[in-house]
Amino acid sequence: MTPVADLFAELLLSAQVFVFLYFAAITTITLFVGYFGLRTMRISARLGSAAPLTDLLERDVHKPVSILVPAYNEAGSIVESVRSFLRLRFPEFEVIVVSDGSTDGTVELLTEAFALVEQPQIYPEQIRTRPVRRVLRSLRHPNLLVVEKENGGKGDALNAALNLSRYPLVCTVDADSLLEPEALLRAARHFLDDERVVAAGGTIRPLNGALVHDGHVTELHLPGRWIERFQIVEYARAFFTGRVGWGSLNALPLISGAFGMFRRDRVLAAGGYRTDTVGEDLELVIRLHRWHRDHGVPYRIVSLPDPMCWTEVPSDLASLRRQRNRWQRGLWEALWIHRGMFLRPRYGRLGTLSLPFLWLFEAISPFVEMGGYFLLPAALLVGALEPTFPILFLVLAMAYGALISEIAVGVEMLLLNRYPRLQERILLLLASALEVVGYRQVLVFERCRASFQVWSKRGTWGSALRQGIRSTPPRQETPAAPVEAAPPRDERRSA
Repeated sequence: MTPVADLFAELLLSAQVFVFLYFAAITTITLFVGYFGLRTMRISARLGSAAPLTDLLERDVHKPVSILVPAYNEAGSIVESVRSFLRLRFPEFEVIVVSDGSTDGTVELLTEAFALVEQPQIYPEQIRTRPVRRVLRSLRHPNLLVVEKENGGKGDALNAALNLSRYPLVCTVDADSLLEPEALLRAARHFLDDERVVAAGGTIRPLNGALVHDGHVTELHLPGRWIERFQIVEYARAFFTGRVGWGSLNALPLISGAFGMFRRDRVLAAGGYRTDTVGEDLELVIRLHRWHRDHGVPYRIVSLPDPMCWTEVPSDLASLRRQRNRWQRGLWEALWIHRGMFLRPRYGRLGTLSLPFLWLFEAISPFVEMGGYFLLPAALLVGALEPTFPILFLVLAMAYGALISEIAVGVEMLLLNRYPRLQERILLLLASALEVVGYRQVLVFERCRASFQVWSKRGTWGSALRQGIRSTPPRQETPAAPVEAAPPRDERRSA
């Protein structure tokens, strides 16, 4: 071999060692955090009886909650979502929907469905926002408030809702989401059990394929598209073996904007939501960690496996790519804003564990993974290594990813009793194995692309194709027919 070829072979060998060590590190940390997550879930399942929830309903020990719902062109789902919020089991709460410059008739649909009337209201603007045009209140539901304002982005809409909120706890929910009836009870009790809890995130699950009636999920079915099934696997893995584990270590960097509960006074003290980032949920949680550490205030930020929120996920590849592009840009923005916390012990495990993890294994990982896809064929092409090693390494890496997904899906199906039908369980397990081929590579490429666009597209959300939440009548059991007079065939079919 020529000196140039020798140098190239050495570089390839060094890169292979780096990729191997990188994979070993991310595997070790994921298993470590996953262990704490699974342990927390077992404890939660063992102690999560209905008694504490009943106590909250029967005794005057609750903390009232303001549900904050930012909405921009959500005509396809907003009515069903608000219905689900209004039917939550909780002693005292209000729902504040903020239409952030919607142009698709979102406010008109809400006005018709809930009999809204304009109500002039004076309130302190503790956080400056884009101008509020009007405030409407429901004649049928006194605890429903709808705000119409100029477009300023999701963070600005949440700040407007914060200004109008009256209660000590605030719960942020996306406008295309549904909450389970006891979600507020399950989340709020942690604030009563431990005064140090300042924020709690619930479990987010894809709504696609579910049957919805009167604002509630009545039946859970696996969606027909594989792209939606792959996202079910992703959400299970992220929430059940990731965020719950980081929360148990008090190093949770993210509470999803789709469903999170916070102490209102702490959010205001930290400055509310930033409006110059598309990762406002991630940035706020990191800033809450920072504020409490800087002021020496004891606190806990947790992720909970039992409060459930159902949200619509992208059903086409273009919308999914735009979503993941936005998430990756939001990650880079938040990490750059709080770069001074990196590896600083004064910020606890967040600064020494989870933020380095985000930098090394979330922000940079797409480049490492994409490099690996090109590195192994190049090494084989120039004869820098035997074909057995890269093939074995690739198989092991993909098998490990599938194994983690299988564990997360298994936990969801067995511990939480989701998707009870055997055929759907088999398809979901198959999706967790197939996800690593094709689907994963497309998203890795999009995340690499987003990392280069983080400054040129700062604050840009983009659009997504949504099917909307459609209410369906509940399935009724066919009544038993008397022996002497069976009903006609068409009546049996309609039943």
